[in-house]
Amino acid sequence: MKTLIIYVSIHHGNTEKIARAITKVLNADITNLSKVKANILNQYDLIGFGSGIYYGKHSGELLNFIDSLNNQKGKMAFVFSTSGIGIIPIINDFNKFLRKGLLQKGFKIIGEFDCRGWDTYPLIVKPFGGISKGRPNKKDIESAKRFATHLKNTLIF
Repeated sequence: MKTLIIYVSIHHGNTEKIARAITKVLNADITNLSKVKANILNQYDLIGFGSGIYYGKHSGELLNFIDSLNNQKGKMAFVFSTSGIGIIPIINDFNKFLRKGLLQKGFKIIGEFDCRGWDTYPLIVKPFGGISKGRPNKKDIESAKRFATHLKNTLIF
């Protein structure tokens, strides 16, 4: 199964670390969103989309890219993210905007992964050195690899 990982990682490389861990397990191609042309998606069976979380949702660049796509007619996708506070069920679902955009474009979402990442983005936390410093850590990377292994074992690779 040919797989592509598309990511946006702006401040500390948090999301790129997770993207690379998933890439190794899935033997996927990987690219920063800034280098992606929409027509390349036709070459892949599975596409992972991820970024850091900014003000409660994935990168605006990534959301705009999804909005610009043609209908993908059931192409498989998964979502991943890093954020300072992490997803707390019922309270904050950071993936909902990306998930909604992918579903509207005809993708079939087969999995979601999130973990904490060092965050100095909000001006409130920057003077204190940010939150979740040192994340993603080894445990987070291993969790990302387990997520990818689950995808790999669930699908035919």
